[in-house]
Amino acid sequence: MTAELVRGQNHPLDRTRVEIRVAAGGPVVAGVTLGDEQGRLSGVEAVAHPGAPRRTGIEVPRQAAAEHRIAVDLDALSAAVHRVSVLLALPTGIGGLTAFGAAAAPSVTVTGLDGTGIARYTITGLGAESAVVAVELYRRQGTWKVRAVGQGYADGLPAMLRDQGLPQAAELAAEIEEAVGRGQARAVPAPAPLAAGRSERPGAGPAAPPAQDRPSPAPATAADGPAPSGTGTGAGAGSAAGPGPGSGAGAGAKAAAGAKAGDLPPAPADGGPIDYRHPRRRSTPAPAAPAPSAARPAGTPPSAAGPTAPDGSPLPVAGDAAGWSMDERLYNQVWGMFEDLARSVAAYRSAADFAESRLEQELDRALADPRHRLGTAGEDARATARDKHATLVTQARAALDRDLAQLMAESEVVEPALPPAFARWDNPVWQGYHVPAERPMALRLGDLHLPEVMDLRIPMLVRLPLERGLWIDSGPDSYAHGGPGPERDIGRRELPGALTDGAPDESELRRLAMESAVAIAARLLAIHPAGDFAVQVIDPAGAAAPALAPLVESGALPAFPLPGAQGVTAVLEELTRRVELVQMAVRHRAADALPADLDTAEQLLIVHDFPHGFDDRALTRLRYLADEGPAVGVHLMLVADRAQSREYGPVLDPLWRSLLRITPVPDAHLADPWVGHAWTYEPPLAPKGSQVVRQVLGWLAAARKAS
Repeated sequence: MTAELVRGQNHPLDRTRVEIRVAAGGPVVAGVTLGDEQGRLSGVEAVAHPGAPRRTGIEVPRQAAAEHRIAVDLDALSAAVHRVSVLLALPTGIGGLTAFGAAAAPSVTVTGLDGTGIARYTITGLGAESAVVAVELYRRQGTWKVRAVGQGYADGLPAMLRDQGLPQAAELAAEIEEAVGRGQARAVPAPAPLAAGRSERPGAGPAAPPAQDRPSPAPATAADGPAPSGTGTGAGAGSAAGPGPGSGAGAGAKAAAGAKAGDLPPAPADGGPIDYRHPRRRSTPAPAAPAPSAARPAGTPPSAAGPTAPDGSPLPVAGDAAGWSMDERLYNQVWGMFEDLARSVAAYRSAADFAESRLEQELDRALADPRHRLGTAGEDARATARDKHATLVTQARAALDRDLAQLMAESEVVEPALPPAFARWDNPVWQGYHVPAERPMALRLGDLHLPEVMDLRIPMLVRLPLERGLWIDSGPDSYAHGGPGPERDIGRRELPGALTDGAPDESELRRLAMESAVAIAARLLAIHPAGDFAVQVIDPAGAAAPALAPLVESGALPAFPLPGAQGVTAVLEELTRRVELVQMAVRHRAADALPADLDTAEQLLIVHDFPHGFDDRALTRLRYLADEGPAVGVHLMLVADRAQSREYGPVLDPLWRSLLRITPVPDAHLADPWVGHAWTYEPPLAPKGSQVVRQVLGWLAAARKAS
């Protein structure tokens, strides 16, 4: 099991040939320094960097990127080398980040050559630093260990190299920057988008909410989290977390992989407006208010002729994106809508910021001239500056409104056409529900929106199977003060304005959190074939019985969970045994040797009121399930107040960081690492008074009995 390190912690290495994997929220430069017992460098030849990527026993990448792999052979190093330090730095001059604090926290994982994880360290707490010593491998009494360092430098590479005793620090830093620039110049551009009439099977989805992957970017990183360098952290993330349609675990982390720079449409040569639409979508512009009834029915091939507006322009069509099936086309279309909205809002905010900056500069110039401080000349200068500001903002808002009208029209067409796995509980598709014959490609975890357009909700889709667990935050302190959750997904938060007057109290938040968990569990059960998915619950205090009633009544949960430590131990032992046996069966390709009493269906473990009722042994088992379970079909969902777990100290921090945080009330906490938007997440609860969840579970129970 991969050890999660905190700053200053070390871990022994059981092998001398390792790989160091780096994941960051944007392009970074990776390098390695070879120091003596005090960490001092003998000269520039003791540094492996993009300009000199190979040293004895070391090989580093040649370009800046969001992900790196560094090869290390400790046996090949000189006897004088006692410290192998992994350096990360932000490149300059290629339009990337300028400080690590502006993106999802980078992480470094030391693995074996076969990919087996040894130790992982997420470098949190970075702010204005543009260079950091991430980890170091050091020799102690003939054996090697890895230590989490996380030492950042606001003055960048020169300061970091100078701190390691290199006299030529400034010259070497300049050489590294030059090598990175050369590598960027000779990078192969991304292929052009496909023509409108062609279909291409996309690769694995993005990541996160947001992002805990995506993310996906969106949503991150992270959460993952929903956006390109994180997010979907999306958007995940990641990490990043992110939030966004692709933020699951990675949609998260890997989840926030979206359109790359080479995919963006070129700027028009005639100086016209820039097209911010998703480059791989085939949907076409629509008028501001098309009639939804004119939309092409779900299932119609994208190449078929569709309805047109009075001016002859095509109306938006559900499923008008690349993909081999309608579900895949709808998934890609939702992801495209997310990116289009992110781009349009980013362009508007940038224009508004420019207008504000220009206004301040012109007002400063007017006040700096003594002739304009008094009298009509000064008033005229200030009035002219304010008029320019208003004109720029009005133009930017008009462009945003035009894009939003198109997206609103598309949403009105796409939302009714979504399959059950992607649809809200109030969608009529649930009234015609039937048990599916195969697992869908993604799951709707809720909705995302931005403050510029509160009425436009983008479905937050995460890829299946879930690679990242979920944490439903039931703590009131997290909403009022910005709780201490994972840095990749959570920043300073405020309770949304619509809820500040009648904000739910602590007991109401706990009830809503458990109802959200049951709604997600019911959806997972409903979108899988009968018998392919099961739910187990740990509820030490027995307080979740009212929320669990639909699961128990339908038979999806055989009985209410056993309270107390006995119930915790029984469930954890059963799932730990399942994970270990399936892992051995997969490793030895002996699936037919599994015990007959072993339930091979995918499992969702809901832990209510965590960490109440957990001792050290139970915590260790839960960490094991969180790390090893997703690969063999055991997924984790915690319903917990993060603040109540502080008595455990930092031991739970790696667990919280590995989960995607969602909330039982709308909360603007999912940040995509792509453009940095803070997306407001809304949970997937059924309408008040609706019996749709009970109905769907009842139909599913009938299908299970019939099979």
